[in-house]
Amino acid sequence: MKRSKIRENLFKMVFCTEFHDQEEFKEQQELYFEEQLPQAAEGEKLSEEERTYIIQKFEDLTQKIAEIDGKINAVASRWKTTRMGKTDLAILRLAVYEMQYEDSIPVKVAINEAVELAKQFGGDDSPSFVNGILARLV
Repeated sequence: MKRSKIRENLFKMVFCTEFHDQEEFKEQQELYFEEQLPQAAEGEKLSEEERTYIIQKFEDLTQKIAEIDGKINAVASRWKTTRMGKTDLAILRLAVYEMQYEDSIPVKVAINEAVELAKQFGGDDSPSFVNGILARLV
């Protein structure tokens, strides 16, 4: 599976955190894999290695949400995380995580992929909003 598809699945899981308590994350992650991924088209199915990678990144990211949100809030004038749309916030959290904690992912790639996710899943202004916030973190 392409790296962008793995990132998309991770984004969807991060998005779901907005609707559940942290104690439910483990159960929600299992439900995601049971319900969402079997519907994936051929060639988009996750290998066990990819699934493990996503779970590890999801768990690491969710442990750092408060820290990540602090970084976002520090550069987002008038748009604190509590006011942001859930889709944009999930994209930003994933991108900031990749930019700050993933040495194997270049910052420019993390930003570009975040903008692409914003184009696919966000509103009309999401790509420029996400790009603007992330540009301030560089």
